[in-house]
Amino acid sequence: MPSASSLPHASSQPGRAAWRRWPFWLAVTAVIGAGLAVAMHWDDRALLWVQESLQSSAERQESVWLPDYVADIDAKVLDGIGDDEASDLAFNPATRTLFSVMGKHPFLVELSLDGDVLRKIPLRGWSNPEGVAVMENGQLAIVDERQHDLVLVKVDAQTRELDRANFPAYDLGVSPEGNKGFEAVAWDAQRKRLVIGEERPPQLYAWDTDGHGSLRGAKYPLPSDELDLRNLSAVGVDPRTQHLLALSADSHMLLELDEEGEQVSFMTLLGGFNGLASHVPRGEGVAMDDEGTLYVVSEPDLFYRFKKN
Repeated sequence: MPSASSLPHASSQPGRAAWRRWPFWLAVTAVIGAGLAVAMHWDDRALLWVQESLQSSAERQESVWLPDYVADIDAKVLDGIGDDEASDLAFNPATRTLFSVMGKHPFLVELSLDGDVLRKIPLRGWSNPEGVAVMENGQLAIVDERQHDLVLVKVDAQTRELDRANFPAYDLGVSPEGNKGFEAVAWDAQRKRLVIGEERPPQLYAWDTDGHGSLRGAKYPLPSDELDLRNLSAVGVDPRTQHLLALSADSHMLLELDEEGEQVSFMTLLGGFNGLASHVPRGEGVAMDDEGTLYVVSEPDLFYRFKKN
């Protein structure tokens, strides 16, 4: 009969086996964590957070400074939009309203600054409108991602529908990513140009106007090295500082870029930050008005407003 010392130690052997597996699971966890950090650009956000902390109060006053913004309208449901998929957002200083486009069933919607739907304007002939910018004298630019073009339209208080056949269209070129092409557009009033964004890989362009409602020449690239985002969903221009706002649905992030394309500040669109109760599901539109109030729309039908503390 074997001695007691030669019998298996049932209570200790499983513990030693589990302990031997710990290095493996630690390695797996480390790899997953590193991959997630790279995918979400947390390392770059950490560096930018450090840079932000070193900015003087004067420098902060000269920028948008996204860390100071807090949601005062959080995930308001846009009435009657449903699953039409709200995309992009633009501020109209003449009427003090907002415009957004719906990509699934193409139409233009006008909103109050509180996120109330004021009217819907069907878009005849568009396939997948993803971007909208309010220019001057009632002119809007609408980007269709599937048709790879930009159409300049006129909208006034009597407009009930728009037919793209009645307006000039400008070819944006085919993106190598197919339906992940051009979808972001914003009006730069000071420079009289449109800023256009390519979704993936994130890239910025500008297209100058002739000052009379037509585009001039061809689009040209803007500095985009600091667009450290997984995708580019929308762009906006702050009319006060001329800084650019770049929104990424996949990164749950909003970036502020200066005139040279350098990162200035950022805001994460996750629950618990900047007054958000929960994360913004898929941010697809951003706009800022002339008083510095920030607006965001998310698919399918959510509206957010942020004000500076």
